[in-house]
Amino acid sequence: MHPAHDSGQKATIPKITLNDGTAIPRLGFGTLHVQPDRESSPANVETTASVVGIALEAGYRHIDTAQAYGNESGVGRAIATSGIQREELYITSKLANRNHRPDDVRRSFDQTLEDLGLDQLDLFLVHWPLPTQYDGDYVSTWKAITGLVAEGRLRSAGVSNFQPEHLERIVAETGIAPAVNQFELHPYFTNHAACAASTRHGIAIEAHSPLGHDGKPLADETIAGIAAARQKTNAQIILRWHIQHGHIVIPKSSRPERMRENLDVFDFELSAEEIASIDALDKGASGRSGPNPDTFDNLRF
Repeated sequence: MHPAHDSGQKATIPKITLNDGTAIPRLGFGTLHVQPDRESSPANVETTASVVGIALEAGYRHIDTAQAYGNESGVGRAIATSGIQREELYITSKLANRNHRPDDVRRSFDQTLEDLGLDQLDLFLVHWPLPTQYDGDYVSTWKAITGLVAEGRLRSAGVSNFQPEHLERIVAETGIAPAVNQFELHPYFTNHAACAASTRHGIAIEAHSPLGHDGKPLADETIAGIAAARQKTNAQIILRWHIQHGHIVIPKSSRPERMRENLDVFDFELSAEEIASIDALDKGASGRSGPNPDTFDNLRF
């Protein structure tokens, strides 16, 4: 595949098949912080609709949002005004931490569909396991999510930020493995344990913050050197590293030129030596820049 944005062509984004038989685009558009706060105000709806609309115009077809982001209505507005056929789009949302009880799962999912203007969602994730909340019962939450698939309103059920022990427990107690596990993963934090556990259960790995929460991997000299040699951006090198490791990625940018650049990662390959040099940047647990899922317990979102 050779994207040629300057000729007006859109990038062709390859898909992978999940363990439930559905297919997901390998690269999507993340929407965290596309609006200045998490309120679903009229101004924020317009802001998100504008940014996501630009992403759709650039060629993104996989959009990642969440109840906690407060921007589902804006994403829905962008979808409605895009003119793109529903079957061409892949829309992900995530369950807010305050909605883990089964009745709240169903109620909030209904609201998510309404805000997005959809009859069916492609992927719905338990955003955080919250092992120190709800008496540690994230299994009931997972059962409620999978129940939405059985009803036909949800195509795929998944999780986010689930550690190996969280995955082991829900699979052991329900017999159902998530289709996707979305978690922090970038060159400074390769999160080997979560990757290995996901792979062991046939769960697709999706990297949130694929370029790093704090931007530090983007400034790394090793990555910059590879980018200069290949005449690519630092972000393109990191995203290509993810792709060659088999990850799904959801980078976010509000700048149209960056959106297009982030899509343009399917016309080159990194060498084994380049991959190894990026792998070697892993800092282990100290490389994590977001919350630790074993202790994160914020119910405000």
